Amino acid sequence: MESNQTWEIVLLPKNKIAIDCKWVFKIKYNAYGIVERYNIKRYTQIEGIDYLETFSPVAKMTTIRLLLSLASIYNWELKHLDINNVFLHGELKEDVYMIAPPRLASIQPRQVCKLKKALYGLKQAGREWFAKLSSFFISVGYTQSMNDYSLFINSSEGSFTTLLVYVDDIILAENDKEEIDRVKEALNKTFKIKDLGDLRYFLDFEVARSKKGIMMNQRKYALELLTDADLLACKPAVTPMDNLIKLFSTGSVPFTDVHAYRRLIGRLMYLTKTRPDITFYVQQLYLVLDKLTIVHYNATIRILKYIK
Repeated sequence: MESNQTWEIVLLPKNKIAIDCKWVFKIKYNAYGIVERYNIKRYTQIEGIDYLETFSPVAKMTTIRLLLSLASIYNWELKHLDINNVFLHGELKEDVYMIAPPRLASIQPRQVCKLKKALYGLKQAGREWFAKLSSFFISVGYTQSMNDYSLFINSSEGSFTTLLVYVDDIILAENDKEEIDRVKEALNKTFKIKDLGDLRYFLDFEVARSKKGIMMNQRKYALELLTDADLLACKPAVTPMDNLIKLFSTGSVPFTDVHAYRRLIGRLMYLTKTRPDITFYVQQLYLVLDKLTIVHYNATIRILKYIK
């Protein structure tokens, strides 16, 4: 953060309030190991004063599928990049003051950190980061797609390169190795990147490539889902739902843990990205959130047993 010039030490103005902070130790898992990151969490930002807008576009699932399909058809290379300390690069437009992080030396009474760049947890961090990254890609010759703002394209005679962005993950698809080397060098010079090599794991999707094409699956994600539900050792079901169950009947006992049910349905909805065979059943169970019963919860567990 010091080398990135994230903040400067100043006296807190009388009409300003400094937001609180703390160190958060977060573990990020990938398909093969564990990456540890250290993030700062925000507490007390006020809309209109400490931030204005928070929305940041991310890649659409449709675009990801299309890109992988084209890569398979035209035999493009697929590379995966990860940008270090992604949100620390966004430059703030608002005046944001923060209480100094614990154990920061040389802090005098009434001195605080005036943030010049974003931190993890700031509401506007994602938006400011994407604005800076978009400007960078445009400056090195890429065109931003109007159908998906996370897609950047560089096309010339005999050369085609695309960059698809999802926060700090970037998928590169190309048929021009020299162009890929050029953009990777420029990215590393500006932001510092990790070159993860061929695309293998992205947004909980495992990507496998062969001469026959590209296969996506969420096996690791499904196993985590079963583990969290304590169903890893359950007896599998051969169908996702019992046809005799009446989901919209009102005679069953209410299910009280609505939060747990909604979280489970949300995770199942994400699993439908590679499991269309459960899409209809998950959609039906989503419709009963206002009249939740034990029958609905048991039907959701049946889907998990089918996944097993």
